[in-house]
Amino acid sequence: MQRAPLIALGFAGWFVSRYLAAVQLGYIPAAWEPFFGEGTRRVLHSEMSRAWPVSDAGLGAFSYTFETLMGFMGGPARWRTMPRMVLFFGILVVPLGLVHIVLVISQPVTVGYWCTLCLLAAFIMLCMIPLMLDEVVAMVQFMRYSVRKGESFWTVFWRGGTMEGGSKNDRTPDFYESPSRWLPSMVWGVTLPWTLLLSAALGVWLMAAPDVLGYRGGAASSDHLIGALIVTVAGIDTAEVARAGHFLNVLLGLWVAAAPFVLSGATPAARWNGIVAGVAVILLSLPRGPVRERYGGWDRFIA
Repeated sequence: MQRAPLIALGFAGWFVSRYLAAVQLGYIPAAWEPFFGEGTRRVLHSEMSRAWPVSDAGLGAFSYTFETLMGFMGGPARWRTMPRMVLFFGILVVPLGLVHIVLVISQPVTVGYWCTLCLLAAFIMLCMIPLMLDEVVAMVQFMRYSVRKGESFWTVFWRGGTMEGGSKNDRTPDFYESPSRWLPSMVWGVTLPWTLLLSAALGVWLMAAPDVLGYRGGAASSDHLIGALIVTVAGIDTAEVARAGHFLNVLLGLWVAAAPFVLSGATPAARWNGIVAGVAVILLSLPRGPVRERYGGWDRFIA
């Protein structure tokens, strides 16, 4: 049950990407776009999209297909019994997912337009990353434990292994139990501190601020991009194992405050907005927020 949200999100991402691919390939004449006018059409048929030899949305659907299917594979302890699967799944979700997110959030800078469904696909991927990270951390710690015990790295990696002194898992509920037990288990290891939620809200505001306040040039491009990065960092930091990443938003907040004074196109309103938003992001990024689970040796990295 703990991987049910990943499977559901993978299917949702597959559906959105498949729809966008059908538009790119001409099977659907126009894409649904409720907010940005011609934005989706211009993004899907931009030079950036045509730089790929195949439909980039089609590649996204292909990736989501594997992510959804791999979500079904193995049991709750596959971090120990199938380390190879956890690694491959983690590569699909985390580094490749981050590439997907970066490509989407760079659209207003490289193309000059936003795309609603592209943002939705990036948001789905952003939700998947924190749900996956604790399993990757468990797998890495188990591999280190096995190697220190004298076992062959590659044997354990391909075939899995066991841990001495283990006990029966009485915590993870079965599907036939009450939903009040297994629903919370779907998001173990993910918390939503109010500081991260407000940081994400400020990131969304920075993405919209150039159009609301009417400034252009480098200052606008910076806020489009950095605002989306703040949202991305806040989203990933909802994973307790990645909570130390909240300090990245301190650096991004410093740049938000400084950018209107060094980049072209900034107005007085943009400068005041940069100072207020940047300082707020910095202050919100200092508290760690609650950490409810324990992660063995990884606990020392949760700053």
